[in-house]
Amino acid sequence: MARQTILITGASDGIGAASARTLAAKGHRVLIVGRSAEKTAAVARETGAEPFVADFSSLDEVRALGGKLKESLGGRLDVLANNAGGIFGDRTVTADGYEYTLQVNHLAPFLLTHLLLDELRATGGAVVNTSSIASHLFGNLDLDDLGNERGYSPAKAYGDAKLDNILFTRGLHARVHDQGVSTMAFHPGNVATNFAADTTNLMRFLYHTPLRHLALISAEKGGANLTWAIEGRPGADWASGSYYDQRSLARRVNPLMFDDTLVDKLWHRSAAMVGVPAGA
Repeated sequence: MARQTILITGASDGIGAASARTLAAKGHRVLIVGRSAEKTAAVARETGAEPFVADFSSLDEVRALGGKLKESLGGRLDVLANNAGGIFGDRTVTADGYEYTLQVNHLAPFLLTHLLLDELRATGGAVVNTSSIASHLFGNLDLDDLGNERGYSPAKAYGDAKLDNILFTRGLHARVHDQGVSTMAFHPGNVATNFAADTTNLMRFLYHTPLRHLALISAEKGGANLTWAIEGRPGADWASGSYYDQRSLARRVNPLMFDDTLVDKLWHRSAAMVGVPAGA
């Protein structure tokens, strides 16, 4: 495979770091983004990847990140893997005024993708969005309450945000696929990583007790699934605008993902929230 330029967010540990190791070893140019400068630098030293640091709970940091990446990329990006995210605890609001889970999992990658669309268009590139089976287990999106001010729970907020990732994938496909950019969302598997460390939700019990060895796959296997998506050929290995469960089209899905009106309304609402034009 020809050498590609690949950007992975949420790559300071877990499946993002595992995929970065594999892709860098294959000779690709890999850029990684993490919240922790120390952990991101450690992965960069190990892999030869180029490290960038940003906290997605600050949209100003995402905008600054976009500027730094544009300088480094030189006008071309083959794959953007929006992998950062997580489930969190009590409802909190960011300095930007948005519920934390919504911003970190959806609004920040929505903004970053828009900032790098020119680079993706230049290569006929791809956007890979890491979603989750939580999108259909817990997602029940209300456009009038995106921040879950009514009836908040960590699982509901996370499920909504992961559904947002799929709706964003479909909206992006509708707007830029005819410009050469492909996009897909996927569930990497239930992976034994540091996921859910910041919540008191029952997911913490699953991810941080011995049960993880029975119910979860390794970070390496989840990372291999992410690598498959990143290296996949749109139209051959995966279909643009679609949602996959690991390496197969997802069968158990939230029916809201097929609501074209919801896709469009979420797109316009998200664009207004992060301050980008609604037209991609």
